[in-house]
Amino acid sequence: MKASTHSPDLREKAQILSGSEIERTLVRLAHEIVEKNNGVSNLGLVGIMRRGVPLAQRLAKILGRIEKTQVPVGTLDITLYRDDLSTVGVRPEVKKSKMEFDIQDKDIVMVDDVLYTGRTARAALDALFDQGRPRRIQLCVLIDRGHRELPIEASFVGRKIQTTPNEIIEVRLQESDDADKVLLMEQVPEGK
Repeated sequence: MKASTHSPDLREKAQILSGSEIERTLVRLAHEIVEKNNGVSNLGLVGIMRRGVPLAQRLAKILGRIEKTQVPVGTLDITLYRDDLSTVGVRPEVKKSKMEFDIQDKDIVMVDDVLYTGRTARAALDALFDQGRPRRIQLCVLIDRGHRELPIEASFVGRKIQTTPNEIIEVRLQESDDADKVLLMEQVPEGK
């Protein structure tokens, strides 16, 4: 198995989605979003940094093709809203959340790559409410890997993957990683 480029103590266990499978999954998710929201007239997408942003932008393009209209996309940085801030790093890098549109009374779909404990989604809700008061918020994730610590569920799920605590889902996107694929990574025990 190939070692991860991100961490020496991880190894690739399996590829879950290829680039074309990611694209097909996003098309399906876009159709589900249109159906559940009766179109996109009051819809806005908000990508959770980092990999939720390019996914939201891709979804917006697909939604635009389906509904023949532009869907606004905003960017949400949740760094300061995390309840595990002390474990994130010494000085977390804070980027300004960019809301290119007014979220007040809008139907918002927050987009992220992986749903795991629910803590990122909770932090994103706090950050989003600092931007305004949406009419409704839904969560869209490419991968739901279970192991929730908070009562948070996604409205739109690309794929559910049951993982063990020593497995990690790694989403790689063209925009940040020069490749489109979703990998199941496994922590390698020390000394192996």
